[in-house]
Amino acid sequence: MATAWTALRILFRDEPKLQAMGLFGCTHKTVAMGVPLINAIYEENPMVGLYTLPLLIWHPMQLVLGSAVAPRVAAYVERREKELSMVDSKDTTGDEDACVNEEVSNVEGDRTQSEVEMGESTRSIK
Repeated sequence: MATAWTALRILFRDEPKLQAMGLFGCTHKTVAMGVPLINAIYEENPMVGLYTLPLLIWHPMQLVLGSAVAPRVAAYVERREKELSMVDSKDTTGDEDACVNEEVSNVEGDRTQSEVEMGESTRSIK
């Protein structure tokens, strides 16, 4: 579970929901993939039940561990999404400031965007 979490944090750095989904999805595939695989490999062996026993013990253990970890993972996802949204809002705010101060050329000469908007608003008042 720790290996899956580490790999998912590296691969999906800005996707906390995918990290959480991958954590639970990766670890819970063991029974769904393992039992048919063991049965296919050892189908003629009378001890096939013993070969699946560790897998059948591991799966309930994953469920218990996953239940204990789920609230922490949910808190991580919420916290990380807030961090990412704050970073995104800072990036877009910087771009808007650059657009507001952009110079606009008109008939009366070169003025900034805010000067043009202020002039238009005072004309509408007159």
